[in-house]
Amino acid sequence: MERLPRLTKAELNEEQLDLHRLITSGPRASGPRLVELEDAQGALNGPFGVMLHVPALGGPLQELGAAVRFRTRMTDRTREIAILAVANATGSEFERYAHERIGRAAGLTETELSALRDGTFTSADPTEATAYALCRRLLDVDPRQPCSDEEYAAAVEVLSPAGILELTVLVGYYRTLAQLMSVFAIGAPG
Repeated sequence: MERLPRLTKAELNEEQLDLHRLITSGPRASGPRLVELEDAQGALNGPFGVMLHVPALGGPLQELGAAVRFRTRMTDRTREIAILAVANATGSEFERYAHERIGRAAGLTETELSALRDGTFTSADPTEATAYALCRRLLDVDPRQPCSDEEYAAAVEVLSPAGILELTVLVGYYRTLAQLMSVFAIGAPG
């Protein structure tokens, strides 16, 4: 059972309504709807419903998410591989639910999705393989030393420093969302 009330549009104050409009009219709302942003009553699904409770934090947080999803140089496949690596490491049911759908649309196969679920993902594409390996390092090791100098140098050769920055921010953002949904007991729909 969710620990926060699901706020419908009718219950929102002006600041919350502005954030609701921003989320439902921004880049997440364009293109095919692979995951519903809101329910029939206008309550936002997943982490977005949590963000509405404190718009001063929710606004910048959703903006960071939009930047990570829509304004990096990562390919759609690489981005979804990274997000699903975070979902697996954190046990985030909602992120797995949402991003497996988005990942399929980005070209991930059922075999690849299964491998991402069980932590055995591999790719012949050097960018995808390096991104996944870096995500695993960021998620699985001591955060004070996420990668050695040698691992960093190898990743730079494939991803570039900017690519490593984008990927590191993506991991941190989705880890934050997973933690929010865990604390407030938000799982996958249905």
